Amino acid sequence: MLSVKIDETNGIAILEPNGALSENDFKSAAKIIDPLIEKNKRLNGLIIHVEHFPGWDSFSALSSHFKFVKEHHKKIPRIAFSTDSAIGGLAETIGKHFVQAEIKVFSFNELELAREWITDNV
Repeated sequence: MLSVKIDETNGIAILEPNGALSENDFKSAAKIIDPLIEKNKRLNGLIIHVEHFPGWDSFSALSSHFKFVKEHHKKIPRIAFSTDSAIGGLAETIGKHFVQAEIKVFSFNELELAREWITDNV
């Protein structure tokens, strides 16, 4: 399951995975995030807040994740990973080659620092 919280004041979406991610998780996230992007023409940032990355429940979930990134990365200037998982550092390194967004990694307990980093860009 993927919980999506919207901080409308700061234009931030906070994604919190709980268990293996499914194809439907990304479709549901888009249904929540897209109206905010349409209203404001972009999000100021997105935070992935998860202590340890749970992975995907299927190849179609992984494909759906890539589709979500492809459709949103030009409308979100900053992406923060608030995680203790090694996947955060990997995403920061590899993501620079595939997305326009600036990516930064914070520890799981540094959610507020991640939020501040995104709002510093506004």
